[in-house]
Amino acid sequence: MTTKILPTLFVLLLPALAIAQNSKLTVEQRLQRVEDELAIRKVLVDYPVTQDKHDYDGYAALFAKEGEWVYGPNVYKGPAAIKQMLIDLYGPTPPDYVNGQSVHISFNAEVSINGDRATAHTRHLLLMRGSSGLPEPMLHGRYDDEFIREAGQWKILRRVDVPVIPTYDEWNRIIRERLAGQ
Repeated sequence: MTTKILPTLFVLLLPALAIAQNSKLTVEQRLQRVEDELAIRKVLVDYPVTQDKHDYDGYAALFAKEGEWVYGPNVYKGPAAIKQMLIDLYGPTPPDYVNGQSVHISFNAEVSINGDRATAHTRHLLLMRGSSGLPEPMLHGRYDDEFIREAGQWKILRRVDVPVIPTYDEWNRIIRERLAGQ
């Protein structure tokens, strides 16, 4: 198990360590920057994990009190509205839910920290169970994020979800058809 964790930790730490090594900051400041970046990257990992588990409370808790999730003209503001968006999209989560239909993958995160604010740009891919039962790529896009340190924790202040393939209009049609078939 340790042999699997160490390479993953190294990959996650590499960007923060590179910044720290090339800086004129004190050791304490460099350590804080590394800790901040790791905390932000954890939010970036927790986002698709909570979404796939249909853990709406966990997902909504990733957002700041004034956090926004933006998709085209749709803006959901605050954790309660963001949680309701998920309920409207997926329905209530049954007890002992196990997602066997889709997986969200986020990757290539670029994180930039400036005090108690940060930005991140991440790519995402949605795989869904195809008609043959095999996973099929369904959506690729990017997230443009603003983060804020709120009560000592990094939270998403604003997440803009930008679909690339298919486009916003094409993906909305797919979602409408999927919801109509439920």
